Amino acid sequence: MKKTSEPAKTVRCAIYTRKSTEEGLEQEFNSLDAQRESAEAFVASQKAEGWTCLPERYDDGGFSGGTTERPALKRLMADVDAGKIDCVVVYKVDRLSRSLMDFSRLMETFDKRGVSFVSVTQQFNTTHSMGRLTLNILLSFAQFEREIISERTRDKISAARRKGKWAGGRPVLGYDLVPGPGGSKLKINNSEAERVRDIFSLYLAERSLLRASEILNDRGWTTKRWVSKNGEPQGGRRFDKAVLHKLLTNPVYLGKVRHHEDLYDGEHEAIVDEAMFREVGELLASNCAKGGRSPYNKHGALLKGLVVCKACGCAMGHHFATSKNASGGSKRYRYYVCGRAQKEGWSKCPGPSLPAEELESFVIGELRTLGEDNELVRDAVLAAQATLRERLVSLENDRDALGVEQDAARTELRDIVAEGRDRNGSAAVAAELRERIRDLDARSRRLDARLAAMRDRVLDEDELVGALEAFDPLWEQLNTKERERLVRLLVKRVEWDAETETITVAFNAEAAAVVEAEAVCPN
Repeated sequence: MKKTSEPAKTVRCAIYTRKSTEEGLEQEFNSLDAQRESAEAFVASQKAEGWTCLPERYDDGGFSGGTTERPALKRLMADVDAGKIDCVVVYKVDRLSRSLMDFSRLMETFDKRGVSFVSVTQQFNTTHSMGRLTLNILLSFAQFEREIISERTRDKISAARRKGKWAGGRPVLGYDLVPGPGGSKLKINNSEAERVRDIFSLYLAERSLLRASEILNDRGWTTKRWVSKNGEPQGGRRFDKAVLHKLLTNPVYLGKVRHHEDLYDGEHEAIVDEAMFREVGELLASNCAKGGRSPYNKHGALLKGLVVCKACGCAMGHHFATSKNASGGSKRYRYYVCGRAQKEGWSKCPGPSLPAEELESFVIGELRTLGEDNELVRDAVLAAQATLRERLVSLENDRDALGVEQDAARTELRDIVAEGRDRNGSAAVAAELRERIRDLDARSRRLDARLAAMRDRVLDEDELVGALEAFDPLWEQLNTKERERLVRLLVKRVEWDAETETITVAFNAEAAAVVEAEAVCPN
């Protein structure tokens, strides 16, 4: 009796296509269609083996083979993991990947899922050892070609930088990019340049990145705004310590360009003179060496900057005097001194000085009894709740703006990658964008955590009273700087009236809100 042969097992084939640039994709029949047509013809030739094409299209148009961040490839791998595919078919090996490491990972996943890989024009199948060897050889050459291209791009950027040319990157505040036959050049934007000089002057005046960035944000100033080639608005980021530090240390404002650690004279004009740039750099280095804090209160004055002379309307600064005793030792006496008396003579003020320890003890005593003032506690709670709501709205707006910035950065990266390898400086720009996206993602996670924590916080009168009742044990555990910070959060102003010899302590009605925000969103 003649045996009938069993029908061949169905092999579900997924065809993957890719093109590095978007050029020509608008045509009715483009490169992706040509790749798919060749793959379909190959699968049809294996019909006797049970091969059949899946209807799902996995087409990546405008994506480099040097990365796996491609939407169609991600869908393909998801379907592989789901067991929907038996064989992946491509026109050429480098359509799937140009990175040996990425390709090895993809092949490892294929092996785990029992999925074979076929290249139409290179005639091999990974189910055979010879096919695997051939595949690795071809892929090694593909990666070699990609690395050579990257090296040439880096060399071109390096040569351009040495000649002082703008070799690409994100526009900076103070300059506009002007297209030219030899590439884009930097041209001073007069209104923005004036703003840049004001920013440098502001930092020298404030001597603090945090305070300077807060002032800039209060003014509504942002980083450079521009429109990308696809019409999307870019930039306009709020200032923070990192953004401001980057601006203040950018040698572009000196009329120079940087390549790695070297500086070269640029073709563009400088905005900031060398003396100011050096002074800012020295101050930044000094603050960095001190952990970002200036020694403005190295003697630990609890009320520095808070005490005011009512008679003169001047601030009372912290000073000290040293006297020697009979045993040869010395003792330091601290005072708060009226600014007018110090400048014009003590006779100009009816009460030119106050002993610091006595004044500080008095204010601390007032803080201990703060919880007994029910009206003040209620005012503080109401102010805290209002401030927290405002901060929550502000944070939510910042989160929305950050999301827009993340989407724009990813779109810009995709556009750059889609343009391919012939664009000057594309590798450097793409690397900078990826770094920026990582920074944005990290900021997004921190902001989400702050929002979640703030939404969970509920401040009521009992909570504030309880905190104030615990003042004494808390105070004993704090060091000098922590005590100073707590006093500044709770006390708005200390006024000395020499004529009546009275001291008035004005508490910060929003102290509870400030303490709350400090706990949720530490600097």
